[in-house]
This record gives sequence, C-alpha cells and structure tokens, in this order.
Amino acid sequence: MDFKQLVSHCKEYGFIFQSSEVYDGLAAVYDYGPYGVELKNNIKNYWWKSMVSMHQNIVGLDAAIFMHPKTWKASGHVDAFNDPLVDNKDSNKRYRADQLVEGYCDKIEAKIKKDVEKARKKFGDSFDEEQFRTTNGRIVDRQKRIDDVMTQLGEHMRNEDMAGLKNLIVELEIACPESGSREWTDVRQFNLMFSTQLGNIAGEEGKLYLRPETAQGIFVNFLNVQKTTRQKIPFGIAQIGKAFRNEIVARQFIFRMREFEQMEMQFFIPPGTEMEWYKYWKETRMNWHAALGTPASKLRFHDHDNLAHYANAAADIEFEFPFGFKELEGIHSRTDFDLSSHQELSGKKLQYFDPERNENYVPYVVETSIGCDRMFLALVSQALQEETVPDAEGKESTRIVMKIHPALAPVKVAVLPLLKNKEALTKAAKDVFDQLKLKFNCQYDEKDAIGRRYRRQDAIGTPYCVTIDFDTLEDNTVTIRDRDSLKQERVAIDQLTSIISEKIDISQVLAS
Repeated sequence: MDFKQLVSHCKEYGFIFQSSEVYDGLAAVYDYGPYGVELKNNIKNYWWKSMVSMHQNIVGLDAAIFMHPKTWKASGHVDAFNDPLVDNKDSNKRYRADQLVEGYCDKIEAKIKKDVEKARKKFGDSFDEEQFRTTNGRIVDRQKRIDDVMTQLGEHMRNEDMAGLKNLIVELEIACPESGSREWTDVRQFNLMFSTQLGNIAGEEGKLYLRPETAQGIFVNFLNVQKTTRQKIPFGIAQIGKAFRNEIVARQFIFRMREFEQMEMQFFIPPGTEMEWYKYWKETRMNWHAALGTPASKLRFHDHDNLAHYANAAADIEFEFPFGFKELEGIHSRTDFDLSSHQELSGKKLQYFDPERNENYVPYVVETSIGCDRMFLALVSQALQEETVPDAEGKESTRIVMKIHPALAPVKVAVLPLLKNKEALTKAAKDVFDQLKLKFNCQYDEKDAIGRRYRRQDAIGTPYCVTIDFDTLEDNTVTIRDRDSLKQERVAIDQLTSIISEKIDISQVLAS
C-alpha cells in the first residue's frame, strides 16, 4: 500500500487528524484520533514495561517541559542546535540544505533498486543481490557517486561549512522541487528551538524554551533520582514526553513534526565502559523491534560518521518506511558531556561515589532514544495491507487489513450480534460485551451486514471478533474470528476472557 493511501486510511478510520483542520490545519502538527491514541498508548506501554519493569536498575521520570534557560546553554542547544537553511529565490520555498543533498542521493538509490528488481525477476531464485551490486558496472558507479556526495556532505556538516554546502548544491545542479529553479540563496544556520516568555518578565531575562529533547530533564535530575532510589551505577533513567523543534521542512506525515513525543533512556555507567554498554544497548534495542514481528529485512543499523558534539559513538536503527530507510531510533554514547556541562555552569557537583572503585567521578552515559510517532508510523506502514480473501460465499474479495501485533492493537475484540433487529441477540451480545469490557478495550457494533462489520474491524486492526448468533441462545457458545488467519472457532462464553487474554498478552512479547 502506498504512502498516500496510508495517510488517507489514518484519517478515514480515526487514527490521525490534521491539527486545527477546521482552520485549514497547522503545518506539521497532528492530532491522534480515537484509535490512534489507543495504539500510541500501547506503544508507550510496551516500551515502558520493557525498559523499566523488566530492569531492576532502570527507573522512571516525568520532567517538566519548561526548564531553566541555562539548561540549554549547558547542553549546547543555544549555540549549536542548528540546521542549514536555504531558500529558493524563484519559489520562495525554504529547505534544509542537507536534505536537498540527501534527496539527490535518494534518487540515485532508487535507480539502483530498480535495476536490482529487474535483475531479480530475470534470474529468479538464483539471483545473488550482493554479488550483483558489487559487480554490475552501472550500479558500482552509482553507488560510488552516492558515497562521494555523502562524504562531502558529512565534511561540510562537521565543519559547519555553509559555503561548502551551497557549492555542493550548485555543483550537483539540484533544483527546487516546487519550481524547478536552481537559483538558491546562501546557506545559513537556523536554530530549531521554540522560545516563549516567563510570566510578565520581558526580554532575555524572562526567555524560556520549549524543550527540544527530553534528555536534559533526566541529566539535571541525575542525583535526585540516584539518591532517592538508592541506585548503584550502572543504572538508567527512562522518560516519555513531548519535545518541540521548529523544523525548517517538516514532511512525510508524522515522520518529522514540530511537536512530537520521545521515549528516551539514559544509562549511567563508569568511564571506560561505554563501548561495552553501547554494544549491549544496540543489540537489546534491535531485539525489542524484532519481538513485534518486524522482519529483519526492514531494520538495519547505520553508524554515524558525523558525530554530535556530545558523542564518541552513535548509531541509528533505521526502518524501511514507504519513502525509504530512515532513522527510527538512536543509540548514542554521550560520554560525560552533559553532566560535566551542567556541573560547570551550575556550580553544583553532579558526581557519583563508586564504592567498588573507591572514587568520585562524573558518570558516562549511553542513550537510547526513539520517537513514539515514528514508531507509530513504522508499525502502521508495516501492518496496513490490501489482500484478496474469500468472502462468506467463497468468492474472492479484497479487504484492507491492519495486521498489527494483537498486544498493541487499539481494539482487542469486537462483539457483533448476527442481526440487529433481534432483541434476544442484541441483549446476549451486550451481556458478552459487558463481561469483556472489564478486561479488554472492546467495541460493540450492530450496524450493517456481518461481513461489512468484519471489514471495519480488519481496517482498524482488531485481532478478534466475537459473533453472537441463534446457537448462542441455545448453548451459550459464540464464534470467535481471527483477523489474520480468518479462522472461526466455536467456544463457550465463559472461556472467552481466558482465550483472548492469552492471545494478546504483552508478556509473551516481553519474554521473547
């Protein structure tokens, strides 16, 4: 299913709406609808349980969005949280210079993929993609072109060479996607933080920022958490919360937004052990994604060449979205940069006494950071499918189905009376609904033919439908239908809760 269909489906079925749509919307800001908020909460619950509940040495925090402005001076965000901005003179459209260059490379990669797929069809089962990519002259040349351009881009970004970025755009003859014009302004730095005022204090004295990341709330609370929970290093602090970035170009639906939600964990460790823990968290986080059934082919690591000012190692877990492989989660070795910076600017010691080493030190940190919204988009893009299945009469029909993991599904079970106008059926169905709603997020639906109701539940990802028919009135049994296999089983009403509980239990995912 293509990306436009995915976006349309999310609105049509109450997953995601454009913010302030009655006023023609607010760019790159979205609202989660009735099913979207349920799915998002389930994602957060899975992350929290796996990160906090499953680890004795990781605890939670919910820090405020507003922080003392010196926080962002110490973290480097005031001076260095910038993206390279460029305007097209003819269209007056604004772009990120690095994304224009990346887009140039994406087009070359698309040509490579096209050639690979042609060869795959031609050679069938005997096709060796790796050999083809490394021996086909045209593909080798194209890949070298991508590598050369990305190397130049990395050097310009590391050196904050805005003139070099402009020259690269000109050299590559990159045109404005809107107008086709190649007339560009100079590239300049653009700070991404939103600012506001504190109460009635005007000017710089009263200036506050909407936090651009959740991590700093963890760092300034490091000693508060360590002392009150009596944690010993190594230990972690986890947090889920909103962050805000004034993106130059926010695009690709909820992939890049100006208001978004992060799920972050900062793991505090002794200096010198960071590479060991960095490797551990890379593997652990990749396993977390795989536990949901995400195919290995859709996930990959991308190690950073252009490191942030605070890191000595960094990697992304990339997911193959409908628009290509993009960052889903970051794992960063942040050294002692953050705690040392806050210690220096605040004048307060942020050190830990290690009884095993018999010394005080500023801990090092390994961070795992995943965008909740990006995780939502990854799950939906993977789960949403169009397939041909037999209908009630055995004829082939098309259905749109969201094959999301049952543990994360917004609605776990739908209760459906076979007919709407039979009071005995609707009463029995409502009795079953009242029983199941105590345990699960359920939905009751009696409108339209039963086949159409099944299709509605398929479209929102409901894993199980329970149908009450005339046999139910005789023997207290119902039909339970599986979303993915379409298999229907006859079971006793008093067994429903245990059957469904076992099938949607998140603990099975956590244990895998």
